Amino acid sequence: MMPLTTAVPETAEAAERSEAAAPAPTPRPEDLTFTPVDPDADAATVAAWLTHPAAAFWQMGHLSIDQVRDYLREISDDGAQAGWIIREQGVPLAYAETYDPARVLLDEVFAAVDGDLGMHLLVAPPPHDPAARRPGLTSAIMRAVVDHCLETLSAARIVVEPDVENDAVAAKNAAVGFEVLREIDLPGKRAALSVLDAERARAVRAQGAEPAGAASQVPHLRPEHLAPAQRHLVAKALAEFSHERLIAPEPDGAAERWVLDTGTSRWRFAARRYALHHWAVEASSLVREDAEGAELPLDVQQLVVELHRMLGIPDDLLGTYLEELASTLASAAYKHHRGGPSAAQLARGRTDVDVAADFQQTEAAMTEGHPSFVATNGRIGFGLDEFGAYAPEAGRTFRHVWLAARREHTLLSTAAGLGEEAHYAAELDAETRERFVARLTALGLAPQDYLWLPVHPWQFQHRVAVSFAPELSRRDLVVLGEGGDEHQPQQSIRTGFSRTAPERSYVKTALSIQNMGFLRGLSPAYMRATPAVNDWVAAQVRGDAFLRGVGFEVLREHAAIGFTGDAYHRAEPSSDQQKMLAALWRESPLPLLPDGQRLLTLAALLHRDDAGASVAAALIEHSGLAADEWLAELLRAYLLPVVHCLEVHELAFMPHGENLILRLQDGRVVGAFMKDIGEEAAVIGERALDEEIERIRHVVDDAEAAQVIFTDVFDGVLRHLAAILVGDGVLDEESFWGTVSAVLAEHERLDLRRRRRLDLRAADAVHHCLNRLQLRNTRQMVDLQDASGSMIRAGRLENPVGG
Repeated sequence: MMPLTTAVPETAEAAERSEAAAPAPTPRPEDLTFTPVDPDADAATVAAWLTHPAAAFWQMGHLSIDQVRDYLREISDDGAQAGWIIREQGVPLAYAETYDPARVLLDEVFAAVDGDLGMHLLVAPPPHDPAARRPGLTSAIMRAVVDHCLETLSAARIVVEPDVENDAVAAKNAAVGFEVLREIDLPGKRAALSVLDAERARAVRAQGAEPAGAASQVPHLRPEHLAPAQRHLVAKALAEFSHERLIAPEPDGAAERWVLDTGTSRWRFAARRYALHHWAVEASSLVREDAEGAELPLDVQQLVVELHRMLGIPDDLLGTYLEELASTLASAAYKHHRGGPSAAQLARGRTDVDVAADFQQTEAAMTEGHPSFVATNGRIGFGLDEFGAYAPEAGRTFRHVWLAARREHTLLSTAAGLGEEAHYAAELDAETRERFVARLTALGLAPQDYLWLPVHPWQFQHRVAVSFAPELSRRDLVVLGEGGDEHQPQQSIRTGFSRTAPERSYVKTALSIQNMGFLRGLSPAYMRATPAVNDWVAAQVRGDAFLRGVGFEVLREHAAIGFTGDAYHRAEPSSDQQKMLAALWRESPLPLLPDGQRLLTLAALLHRDDAGASVAAALIEHSGLAADEWLAELLRAYLLPVVHCLEVHELAFMPHGENLILRLQDGRVVGAFMKDIGEEAAVIGERALDEEIERIRHVVDDAEAAQVIFTDVFDGVLRHLAAILVGDGVLDEESFWGTVSAVLAEHERLDLRRRRRLDLRAADAVHHCLNRLQLRNTRQMVDLQDASGSMIRAGRLENPVGG
């Protein structure tokens, strides 16, 4: 039997039809009574309502009266749920359920707080006789249910989760003031998690309707959501600018109290300092004062304006950086508004949905774009609707627009043994492939003359349909329509994960928005060798017994495509316009995941929920291991493979949080997948390479090779994780870095044929700075052809595992 609380509860569509008929008296909410459901007396009535087509979203129309009676008894006997029959003068009109979302249905997906109450509503089907139908009935019942929850049951906030396809209930919910927070996966449906608090319900009732148009599109841009976003981002700016020695706060009297005087404002705060010159700023302690000591609002843009000379931002780029900060604030306010799973929920994972849905819940829940960068969610080019559709935190899905690209101007590269036909058969269902062929044939074009290329919907709307107008007009490019798969945006915003068929590849496409110092294009020239590069890297990794033993694997980018039949490629100078039409396909981790394991992005280990709890601490608790033992397992799956690849294979990855996917079992890290191989892997020595992949060779000396560990792992990930675990009282700093040292020693003792032996015990290392890069040139942080030469250094950092 399908539990009622996992189905979508509403028959508003039928009621709306009834309201369009002949007039009849509309009940007042106060005329409706609520009595606890009586399973024996009410089962037949509720069962009859459930069989009506309008109740299809309940998914219970197949149940017998006895089965409904058993279900209602289950609800009545459960202390976390209750059923109610709603009557007018003794006549039953509707059935409602209330439940504790911390214990029922949403307990793995929603961080419920005291006073939250879940609600479901089933309205009786309309009479067959139009004259007997009553306009406004469903609306009156809905208002009565809201009043019952808020007033009689003393709820502070009502939570509902209707199916995203139930437009009728969405309209009814909006009419009484419910706000959609985000889309979530629940058993049997994709749901629009929505909330209504008492204050908002009263306001909507008083004004007669929910605000329409633009006023309803920015519920996140309110003081209660922006204030914590400002506080967090100011704290992060002070911490990271101090870490990079751009600013130097002074002691402010008491221990661990600091002040930064910009000449315009004084910024006072509490902070602890850790290894690697890490500043852990306590956001709640932040105070900004004017010259007379009067308190001023916290404002990260104002902080940058006051510091911009010290930060080295060119005058002509200051506005761009401030715009990226504004966008980052808007994103953070949205994340605060939509809420998210608690750290404990993310650590435990979902048991009510499949592994893919569990994995993607975490992906959408992340609130920190990058642990070190301050302006992390620029996304200049996205509008409000596009933010809601394509930002990973919105948790929604989209379909790629597919183009047919004339073969003579297009190159599709595939992994060895794959081939064009097998590739498209694996990534597109048969109906879609047939539709694409039919489209070309109907236009009088020969399908064999074209290759198929996926395009992000934003890119099609804003770039392809405009910037490639000549190519579309002469049929060098042909619009085929949407693909069949729904894709969910990843933290790497231009990459989509197939929710329709999770075993299919990620699809990464060009997305020409400005974000974190780059226009997010993809170069067709660079894509040409991507599958061959990935084949070679995968052969090194999969052929290595040590890497197999620690559960380290790579996700190959096994196909890539790029179009070059445009004026931008005929022009000699390189330009961003040459990177607007390309895509690649990367293996999904799902087919490679052993039974009983789940997936979690490495970035999640640095995530804190709205209450300030950390996922890392929750995972340690869930694992049952001592903190140092849990950390050691993480390092064997993450740190040691990166070191091993550098020393044994002279192979460097970009091992930051978004590029690693951890494999977990009962809270313990048992392995890892590395991704983003084609653009970011490099061979750092003179070992033999096929000419086709020679572009990945970037020969560096041992000291610079070791910087991969110092910069990307120690400084980029572990210093943040150390501060979290120490700050949470889970592990002291000495034990943290002592565990790192001990795990490194395990690898140092191994009898391996090393091409290099890196000195990771050096007393100090060069301090490479990320924010300095973005501040210097927010439009292009580094020259991708010489990333190492583009780095900005700020002295040296003492090595916490130095010998």
